[in-house]
Amino acid sequence: MAEVEIPSTSPDNRKMAGKEEIIDELKRQGYDIEVFEHPEVFTVETMMPYVGHLPGVHTKNFFLKDKKKKGLWLMTVKHDREVNLGKISKEVGAPGGLRFADESIMLDKIGVGQGCVTPIALYNDKNKDVKFILDSDIINGGHERMYCHPMVNSATIGIKPEDFKSFIESTGHSPILLNF
Repeated sequence: MAEVEIPSTSPDNRKMAGKEEIIDELKRQGYDIEVFEHPEVFTVETMMPYVGHLPGVHTKNFFLKDKKKKGLWLMTVKHDREVNLGKISKEVGAPGGLRFADESIMLDKIGVGQGCVTPIALYNDKNKDVKFILDSDIINGGHERMYCHPMVNSATIGIKPEDFKSFIESTGHSPILLNF
């Protein structure tokens, strides 16, 4: 797969945070994070050989739009969850159901491309255009850490679930917790 050029600014000319900026921000806010470098991965299946041994919950992420084009959604679930977009659409009230959003929209709204979707990218959603759906087990399951990409798919970060929730809330996003 070809490398995606991520624009350095959004339409309102603000700089989008990348890997180093997001790691610095997490540390600045006092969160205890671990960073694990690995080859680029584009699926959960190809990622797990590199990080599957780490204690905690591993995630997979989806960037979605509703069919009526009225809303954008980022969804984070445990890596091994079956996802039924029709059922989830009804639970969150997405007009017309949820569909995968185009990569150009991801780049514009959260500053990441295909294969790099991460809830940490909500940091770049300064206008709060994206709603966040979160598997409740990630926060409430008693996990030591939760793992996701830090804006790139060549690394994984581990963060305590309570710190992750605090970070997401610091971006102005309130997770919609769903039981899967």
